[in-house]
Amino acid sequence: MRTPRKAKSDADWLDTLPEAFTDYLDGRRLEEVECIIPDLAGTSRGKAMPSYKFRPDETFYLPISLFYQTISGEYVDMEIENQWLEKDVVLTPDMSTATAVPWADDATAQIICDLANRDGSPLAIAPRNVLRRVLDLYKAEGWQPVIAPELEFYLTKPNTDPNEPIEPPLGRTGRRGASRQVYSMAAVDEYGPVIDTIYDYAEDQGFRIDTVIQEGGAGQIEINLLHGDPLRLADQVFYFKRTIREAALKNGIFATFMAKPIRDEPGSAMHVHQSVIETATGRNIFSNRDGSPTKAFRYFIGGSQTYLMQLVPLLAPYVNSYRRITVDGQSAPSNLEWARDNRTTGLRIPHSKPESRRVENRVIGMDCNPYLAIAASLAAGYLGMVSKTRPRDAVEVEIWETEDPLPSSLSEALDLFDEAPEIRAVLGEEFCQLYGDIKRAENEEYQREISPWERQHLLLNV
Repeated sequence: MRTPRKAKSDADWLDTLPEAFTDYLDGRRLEEVECIIPDLAGTSRGKAMPSYKFRPDETFYLPISLFYQTISGEYVDMEIENQWLEKDVVLTPDMSTATAVPWADDATAQIICDLANRDGSPLAIAPRNVLRRVLDLYKAEGWQPVIAPELEFYLTKPNTDPNEPIEPPLGRTGRRGASRQVYSMAAVDEYGPVIDTIYDYAEDQGFRIDTVIQEGGAGQIEINLLHGDPLRLADQVFYFKRTIREAALKNGIFATFMAKPIRDEPGSAMHVHQSVIETATGRNIFSNRDGSPTKAFRYFIGGSQTYLMQLVPLLAPYVNSYRRITVDGQSAPSNLEWARDNRTTGLRIPHSKPESRRVENRVIGMDCNPYLAIAASLAAGYLGMVSKTRPRDAVEVEIWETEDPLPSSLSEALDLFDEAPEIRAVLGEEFCQLYGDIKRAENEEYQREISPWERQHLLLNV
């Protein structure tokens, strides 16, 4: 049996980590460090090593080709010079992201790394750098965006056969969850052990949860995070998706972030509340001193209406995503209209005090890469403010159909993304070209698939 101790090689950098990590160690020796990055899908890739091999000032390497894969793992040939040399890119640990891996058997730390080329320049196709690129544009204007994400997901019975439909799990009563139990505390309690595990894991990682609610689907949960810096919140969403999956597995069930995992049940969104403060004063630039909305507020909405239409592939990145944002998608807007306190619009202005005035983007699916979706949403608002884009009039009634609906398919959305020069300039042409190529390949791969519906209804009937 090991004697709990802190390795000498760990001492210096471990002493700089947050109190939550010290509490997690609880006198144990740190055994392993995971150096990770978010890939295009928003899942973690990286390297694990014994703690004695890790130093914060060291660099690590991964082949750039990990960004050349579809969600199924297929590599895509693209017009990239010497693409298959598989050159290494440089990983530098961002120690401000260091946190625990509470589901690991041994004491383990995970650290998100920044990605750069060998010459030291930021890797343009890395999702975290795409978000940083947008935040730098705000910084140059003397602005600081503030966001608060809401994470919706389903707890499900383990689905080991992809041909079988996804089902809600058994709760503590031994019965399957029923839909339409939104905000039911009994429904939350039904999956109490999973929620408790999520809370425990979040505490070990030093993360704070705002609220937990039951959403409208059977086994559908929503976790709201506290507002703050977009990059730090994107990091938290990245961590939380892994955390929630592990908490579910510990309790013998699955957690899924698919946009529409169950037919005839609501989809799962990542609603993002957005405001902008003036860096010099800390004032919310969406409100005048008398409490009335500013021109910047209206321009942010105008930019969201204009440019989000071209950014849908980053908000709804898979073929399944479009089953959620249709007219019949259930609880999900299929438009970019705006209104105050109206959940049928894609852009909702929640009831708030003037200092908390914000724009809620309700179009984003939970299947998104959080860095890219947040970057896209903020980029649209930024372009609206700098180009003084006026919004359409606010709607005053429920809106289910509009003359300018969201794209109905990934292919249609990619066509709009391809013809968006202002957006591509903000996000970076190299990233946009790569992302579009990968998504085209995923769409083509899906089109080759024969679904159970086709076998059921066409095999013997046509």
